Parts: sequence; structure tokens; C-alpha cells
Amino acid sequence: MLRIFSRRSSDVSYFTDDHALELEGMVDGPGWWLRGDGDTRRERDVAEVLVHTNRASVLGYDLIFAAPRAVSILVALDPPSAGALLEAHRSSVASSMDYLEQRALVVRDRRAGADRDEPGRWESVVSFTHGVNRHGEPHVHDHVLVGARPEHATTVLDARSLYVHARAADALYRSSLRQLVAQETPWVTWRSFHGVEHVIGVDEGYRALWGGHFDDRGEKRHWRREEIVARWRDDVDRFEVTGEVPPPTRDRASVDEHVFGSALEGSREITRRQLVGAWAEAATYGEGAQEITRSIDTLYPALRDSRGVREASIGLSEARMIRLVRERGPRPLASEDLERWAQRSRERSVGYERSR
Repeated sequence: MLRIFSRRSSDVSYFTDDHALELEGMVDGPGWWLRGDGDTRRERDVAEVLVHTNRASVLGYDLIFAAPRAVSILVALDPPSAGALLEAHRSSVASSMDYLEQRALVVRDRRAGADRDEPGRWESVVSFTHGVNRHGEPHVHDHVLVGARPEHATTVLDARSLYVHARAADALYRSSLRQLVAQETPWVTWRSFHGVEHVIGVDEGYRALWGGHFDDRGEKRHWRREEIVARWRDDVDRFEVTGEVPPPTRDRASVDEHVFGSALEGSREITRRQLVGAWAEAATYGEGAQEITRSIDTLYPALRDSRGVREASIGLSEARMIRLVRERGPRPLASEDLERWAQRSRERSVGYERSR
């Protein structure tokens, strides 16, 4: 899940004071730079990321990327794979941030009586990785800090654009994570039709054990590695078997067209960000963020240059391509296979003419 919070204070001690000791030995320190450099343990270096204007009340944004519960649980259940899982998480965060910068980071230009969305770029981006929630449960997440004013801009970014693209960015993050977990670890994670992430071979009882739902928010605590491991070991004593959710038996290389279509229902006009999000959600076993955006641009070239809040749109029927999907079958995830998919109807037409 991706949540975005505005920051109105330059106090970043919440991030610099937490050394994420629960992940000691698994990542090279909790702080890492997506762009820029400095010491992530020093408040001054981190606070410089929050670039803004003198008139702005918002100094920057805290974008929180949280891994699906099932993936976070693997960090507790399989310590040898934890390092690779965390790297997959960070790589997926970086891919999602690339999307946001390319499509959501805009500055409104109101010259000549018209509004235009000018693309922007963040001067520096820093993030902090953590592995637990306030109650000591496995909860892999990152706090990504960015400034309110893009590089070389004289005004702050259009926050509306950041928020409307958040759903697509989150879907890209989770799709990328599903793919990388399968590539880099012994585990395979998949997304159900109802939007729940599962891991093949992991009983759903662990989700109930570490459900993440509490009446109180809890107090911030800094767990040492040995403390949290012991805590998780004690938790497992309360584990109860509930059974594994079986994965679907379908072609992993194709889009789940039912999931894709359901993600677009309720809208008459469909934007590029909606298509990106729907495609990512329909990649049951995951797909890379760049590959997803390439596929969308191949299928919907008229929307290729869309960004910001005022993206161009197409009709629902054009977006779903129902007739073509019925004729040619589900669309492949890989952009390089889309041309062969497009050729199928022509090949069938030729075959039909020859048979007459």
C-alpha cells in the first residue's frame, strides 16, 4: 500500500533516530538515496531534501510504501531469504518512484490564460527502510522523502497530481515486487481477483497471527535484532493452521482480463494512469514497472504523453478491447509479444479466406 503525507516541518529526527536494528545485517543501513547523497544519520543532510518555496506551508512529502502482509511475513519466517526480499522491496520502491516522477511530478503553468502541466524532477530523494510496525509485527515498509519544489522550478509541485497517480504507483510497486520475489527468492507471490497478495506454500494462519489490526496505534519502539527474532519466535507458538489459498491455474505470461476489466468498471472515460494500474493489478504473478508502462504505450499510443491531473482519456470499450480479446485471446504481459498478439486476427482472416 502507498500512502502519501505532506510534511510541514523540517524535523526529520523520526527517520534519523530510528536505525532499524530489527533489520541489522540484512540491509546496509535503513537510509538509502534514490537520488543525491549525504549521511542519512544526520538530520541536516536529510532535511535538505525538503526543498520548498518561501511561501509554501508544505515543505515536502512522505511517501510510505508498505509491502503486502504476506511478503512482510516471509522476513520473519525465512531469515536466509530476508536480505533478497528487502532488496526486491527497495527495487520496487525505486521503480514506482520513477513512475511518479515521470507522470505525477508536474508544476502548473498558468501563463496565457491556460493551465498547462509542466514536467518536473526531484533534486534529491532519500528513503528509510523498516521491518516492523509499532506492535512488533513483521511489516516491511519505506518512508520516501521528497521536496515540495521540483528542481529548477519557481513554484511547488501540483499535489493533486501526486495523489491521483498514487493508486497506479502502488499497483506498479506491488507488481514489481511479485516478480522480483519469484526471481530472487525461493518464494512465489500472487494476487487474487479480490486484490489480496498470497505466497505459495505459506499457510494463511500466519496472516491471522500477524494481522496488523489493533485498537491502539502503539508506541514507537526500537527493537534490536535479537529481541524481534525472539518476539517472532514466541508469536509462532500461537500459530494455528488455517490452510493455504490455492493459486489460479492460468497462463502466467498473460493478463488476467477479468481483473483488468473490473479495475476499470465505474468509469466512462479512462486515463493512462487507470490503465497502468489495471494492467499491474491484472499481472497475477507480477511484471516489471517499465515493462508494464511500455505495454500500455504500445496498446494505447494516443495516451503516451499523458501526465498530471488532466490526462487525456479514452472510452471504456476502447480501453477494455473486449472484441479484440475475444478474437485473439488474453493479451500477453510482455510488450515484445503484443505484436504477435496483434497479428493473430490477421492470420485467422487469411486462413479463413484460403479455406473458402
